Amino acid sequence: MGKDALEPLIFELSSPGRQGVRLPESDVPPYELPAELLRDHLPLPEVSQVDVTRHFTHLSQLNMAVDTTMYPLGSCTMKYNPRVNEDAARLPGFALLHPLIDPDAAQGALCLMYELQNFLAEIAGFAACSLQPAAGAQGEFTGILIMRAYHTDRGEHQRTKMLIPDSAHGTNPASSAMAGLTVVEIPSDKRGNVDLTALKANLDDTVCGLMITNPNTLGMFEEHIEEVCHLVHEAGGLVYGDGANMNALLGIAKPGEIGFDVLHYNLHKTFSTPHGGGGPGSGPVVVSRQLADFLPGPIVRAVEDADGEVRYEWYMPPKSIGRMRAFHGNFGMLVRAYTYIRVHGEEGLRAVSQHAVLNANYIQARLRDTYPFPHGERFCMHETCAQGKIAGAPEIVALDISKRLMDYGFHPPTNYFPLPKIVPEALLIEPTETESKQTLDRFCDAMLKIAEEARHNPKLLKDAPHTAPLKRLDEVRAARELVLCCAIPS
Repeated sequence: MGKDALEPLIFELSSPGRQGVRLPESDVPPYELPAELLRDHLPLPEVSQVDVTRHFTHLSQLNMAVDTTMYPLGSCTMKYNPRVNEDAARLPGFALLHPLIDPDAAQGALCLMYELQNFLAEIAGFAACSLQPAAGAQGEFTGILIMRAYHTDRGEHQRTKMLIPDSAHGTNPASSAMAGLTVVEIPSDKRGNVDLTALKANLDDTVCGLMITNPNTLGMFEEHIEEVCHLVHEAGGLVYGDGANMNALLGIAKPGEIGFDVLHYNLHKTFSTPHGGGGPGSGPVVVSRQLADFLPGPIVRAVEDADGEVRYEWYMPPKSIGRMRAFHGNFGMLVRAYTYIRVHGEEGLRAVSQHAVLNANYIQARLRDTYPFPHGERFCMHETCAQGKIAGAPEIVALDISKRLMDYGFHPPTNYFPLPKIVPEALLIEPTETESKQTLDRFCDAMLKIAEEARHNPKLLKDAPHTAPLKRLDEVRAARELVLCCAIPS
């Protein structure tokens, strides 16, 4: 796109006298505002409705989004958001319900939350659930606080060390540090698993627990996961599961039955609630029976009266770590996730994971002869990790490949994660279950074509993207010299 295509975004559209909306007549008596709240000149835009509509429609067309293209962002599960979820969340009885309404007047909403708690606990093989955390990162923090509370309740105050594999999600160390724990990194072995020798060397009576992502960020299922859990438990620690990658396990494996003690979900990753755009997120936590009393509350429980009628009420677990946020979680996200689970059912959720794993392995199989895969000898799970290294094009890096991929109409995969010390020039690709074989083939064809271009015309990749509204930015400078607001013209 040229300069003309960007003019509606750059130049002032306001013009005196233009009006985009007619306000209804006031239904309350007029009130004179205090003088200190008034300003002589408030430069609000004066634009017509058509100008506003075209402006924001134009903005939306400049974005790559899951509604417009494949969005293979590894470790984030950018799957399609079914519209039936949106219809359910917009039902007036849900959308207009005040969070402080008396529970007797919100029995339908509480019933939904109660059933969702049970669904999430059952799917992962745990005993209890709290829907409070507002995002996956807060779910992590919540789980760690539960672990600390458990040890403190037992008088084991010395357990202040959290073991975290180098293949875990990047927020894990931050969450542990915020909870006051010392983080110890555990390296991976040559097959992408937790190094058992290093793990054993760090197990003692100061260990609070192990925080592990399974499948890990290499897209691999931990081959020794049961032994890992046993070793940690033998040392008196707990096992925390980062459930961000549950999209690979639905109906197939239950972390709670494998040996995990606590796990958080990302509802946007596994159960198709919207992802990105700043939220709202939702990161419910599920725990084993021994940790149920420490869950943040209130949670919902069912109470049966003498006549056999079931009533739902708020309940605070006896040793609760307290509230994690105001009100009761991001309720609209809970409705969407509940709808997704009810629509799919047990067989449908299992099919979700089967197709997600199949799609990722198909991409790995098609690209492995052109792009290096550090653990390509193994089947991957829901995502696969390639390297942005192309034989015959030594100057090309992962960023060049990703920028060129935009010219082919695809959002780039995750770049440089896992970290370079684990996988240099990482391209973490997650197709999700919602992409068809035809779409996967178009993506793979584009990746293969880019490799060919890299060998014969590397400058084409170095200058990419060519079709985006803006050319390649200086990302280091953009990070160091932030521009977070625009001045309002006087």
